Amino acid sequence: MAERGQGTGTQSEGHIGGGGAAAREGAAESAGPANRGALRVATGALVTLILGGLTAMPPLSMDMYLPALPEVTDALHAPAATIQLTLTACLMGMALGQLVVGPMSDKWGRRRPLLAGLFVYVFATAICALAPTAELLIAFRLLQGLAGAAAIVIARAVVRDLYDGVEMARFFSTLMLISGVAPVVAPLIGGQVLRLTDWRGIFVVLTVVGIALTLLVWRSLPETLAPEDRHGGGTAEALRTMRGLLADRVFTGYMVAGGFAFAALFAYISASPFVIQEIYGASPQTFSLLFGVNSIGLIAVGQINGKLLVGRVSLDKALGFGLVVITLAATALLLMTSGVFGDVGLGAVAAGLFVLMSAMGLAMPNTNALALMRTKHAAGSASALLGTSSFLIGAIASPLVGIAGEKTAVPMAVVQLACALAAVGCFVGLCRPWQRNTSTHQEPEGADR
Repeated sequence: MAERGQGTGTQSEGHIGGGGAAAREGAAESAGPANRGALRVATGALVTLILGGLTAMPPLSMDMYLPALPEVTDALHAPAATIQLTLTACLMGMALGQLVVGPMSDKWGRRRPLLAGLFVYVFATAICALAPTAELLIAFRLLQGLAGAAAIVIARAVVRDLYDGVEMARFFSTLMLISGVAPVVAPLIGGQVLRLTDWRGIFVVLTVVGIALTLLVWRSLPETLAPEDRHGGGTAEALRTMRGLLADRVFTGYMVAGGFAFAALFAYISASPFVIQEIYGASPQTFSLLFGVNSIGLIAVGQINGKLLVGRVSLDKALGFGLVVITLAATALLLMTSGVFGDVGLGAVAAGLFVLMSAMGLAMPNTNALALMRTKHAAGSASALLGTSSFLIGAIASPLVGIAGEKTAVPMAVVQLACALAAVGCFVGLCRPWQRNTSTHQEPEGADR
């Protein structure tokens, strides 16, 4: 794929730090390669925190709600499989929404589509708090996901606007530290909210978080995509761009491998409230604590990846090792839950889930970085494809974990192992890292098609 020319623009660094909307829009003029460093310095730590907040929206939307799933099942008089569809609907919305928002951000810049998505997210989340039936809750969870997609896809695109190569991989690991706090504290907050009120209060808290993040974006996030780097075409050009990205075998390999790894993670997210609380008899607070410990493992490994491995070990080696560990952990979970080792307790299963979750700290940031390194001309569209594949595969995996009812954890382990093996197959069969120079992974676009 031919790379679009990058303009240097004319705006000074001082315009970026200004408080007005015009100054923030004008910041895009400095987004060319010659001024990327100045833009990164000018945006500063606050924008890093904003990007972390945007990437934290999916775990916030999902994980705060997890301790309440059994309660929602009782309150709305619906079976567990139906209530799990509220997770699936949100995932499907996030998947499909990214396909729309990604190309929009390549055409109109990052700020306007992001703000529009955040406004709708706040509205949909508020309605979820009032939903009287499971069907209405599913519908507005779908809308919540569609709107929340803007946060996911545009946060990744902004990182691609500002960083290249190893720097981008390190920044993704930094984002994992920031956004990783969300799955640690979200179920803990959800469990505490349930002490004070019912499940509807969780959506009230999410509405307040959405409002706060919208105000931060409006006030402090500059435009990072220069006008001359935007696509002027409509749907046809967006489809051509995505078709070109999918024609890159290596990009597609990283995209699908990351999608299957995410599906293994989401199988845990979807099934663990029932597995830990219903099968092993833990309280919502104990579940929240275990979930937080697992998330700490993911954060810690992500930081080891960003601070110690990136620049010393090739990203492909780190990714490959992470996928192998995920596969081994899923195998162990299947053996334990199917009774091969006898009647194992919660401790053994929790240990297996901890190892699986921790290894995601190698898989998730490196698949994103390796895929985005292969495209500069359409970061929004590339980010949309990455997110859509992950959320669609995760949405398909979610209902499968409950296919045998609420009394067995075997379906969760089966789905996790199948997804892990598929991720390894895509990595080996499509990415073929041994055929390329793996020292920096800054291949020219169009290589290894």
